Amino acid sequence: MRLLIVEDERRLALSLAGGLTAEGFAVDVVHDGLEGLHRASEGAYDLIVLDIMLPGMNGYRVCSALRAAGDETPILMLTAKDGEYDEAEGLDTGADDYLTKPFSYVVLVARVRALLRRRTRAGAAVLRLGELTVDPGARRVSVGSREVALTAKEFAVLEQLATRAGEVVSKTEILEHAWDFAYEGDVNIVEVYVSALRRKLGAGWISTVRGAGYRLVDAGA
Repeated sequence: MRLLIVEDERRLALSLAGGLTAEGFAVDVVHDGLEGLHRASEGAYDLIVLDIMLPGMNGYRVCSALRAAGDETPILMLTAKDGEYDEAEGLDTGADDYLTKPFSYVVLVARVRALLRRRTRAGAAVLRLGELTVDPGARRVSVGSREVALTAKEFAVLEQLATRAGEVVSKTEILEHAWDFAYEGDVNIVEVYVSALRRKLGAGWISTVRGAGYRLVDAGA
């Protein structure tokens, strides 16, 4: 899943990004409210971690603008402020949860996962193709009765293919979903993860469309 962190404390932002990346998320980071609003409006994110005290535009205004535009992406607000009025203002502008600094990283990850599970349940986003089941909320994959153990990055690649089952998905589109926007490495890294998925899922699930990308198909059809 893809997250956006909008936080002007660079050390904190990079620390959070590193930790969440290790948890298996693709994470983008910006340090300004206006840039955060632009990035959130242009990108397809599963969740936004949004500081309140930001240069350019504060988090309340960013959140309000996104909601006014019909963007329902879950928002977890971070702030050095505390008190019930600050929390109420954040929630009233459309935030889904609120965390006061300093906070426990373990608590932040738990809140992020809870918001993502809530969104998954609301969207009934369990993906099925023949005997293959991909459950983004539980992060579980099975082929028939056999559960398939995947790494976080393998899961992210498969999730993108399963979301668009039957369609051709390019390497670039997979990178945009499973890696952050600043990734500058070799696009052929995708081949490594597709090969691993083929070994674990079994033959026939992922076909290569030469020069275009990959397609997830029903191996039992």
